[in-house]
Amino acid sequence: MKKIAPLFIGLIVTIIACNFFVQKNESFDILVFSKTAGYRHASIGAGQDAIFMLGHKNGFSVDTTEDASVFTTEKLQKYKAIVFLNTTGDVLDEQQQTVFQSFIQKGGGFVGIHSASDTEYDWPWYGKMVGAYFDGHPNDPNVREASSHVVDTNHICTKHLPETWTRLDEWYNYKDINPAIKVLLNLDESTYEGGTNGANHPICWYHDYNGGRAWYTGMGHTAETFSEPLFLEHLWGGVQYATGQ
Repeated sequence: MKKIAPLFIGLIVTIIACNFFVQKNESFDILVFSKTAGYRHASIGAGQDAIFMLGHKNGFSVDTTEDASVFTTEKLQKYKAIVFLNTTGDVLDEQQQTVFQSFIQKGGGFVGIHSASDTEYDWPWYGKMVGAYFDGHPNDPNVREASSHVVDTNHICTKHLPETWTRLDEWYNYKDINPAIKVLLNLDESTYEGGTNGANHPICWYHDYNGGRAWYTGMGHTAETFSEPLFLEHLWGGVQYATGQ
């Protein structure tokens, strides 16, 4: 028994370690959708490259498209989450909207980046899912430095951040904010000019929605955003939440 016990303990430790490794590196697929029917952000290419990099680093697969015809039940069933990367305007027809809604209702995930909130104004279901609609931003310049305060220090997308996160971006104001969202970062309007939401100005949030999961960050206007280590870890946390990892 004295010889067997150490071997047995070692085997148990190995099994636990292997299970942890498999779970940590579980592969999945996401779709990055960046169709625009309004303003087109120059940062879309940088955003796609960054998400490809995150996929390579963390063991998940990434497809990109600007073709809304992929929104069919058959084509979407392979994905754990769909990323709306700086989409704008009316990007899905009624049939495609129905397919996407069904995707979420079946447990799918949504990641919204920046102008995902400047999308589908005439589709209330989408507005509640993304969490709020775009309602303007500062001008001259539109990109400026501002600070956000971490509201939830335990969430996977914010736990690595400083308590006050100061950076350059285009800071959105919002309307029709869904009261059910769980705020992760609050924008401090005293640190820049042009805010209209007051003391409660969410800039990143998440919530369970209609059977699925939705995560949104208002950051991501500039190409430089997608090379910032803190932002990339922030985005990776959002992907993990949306995919249920």
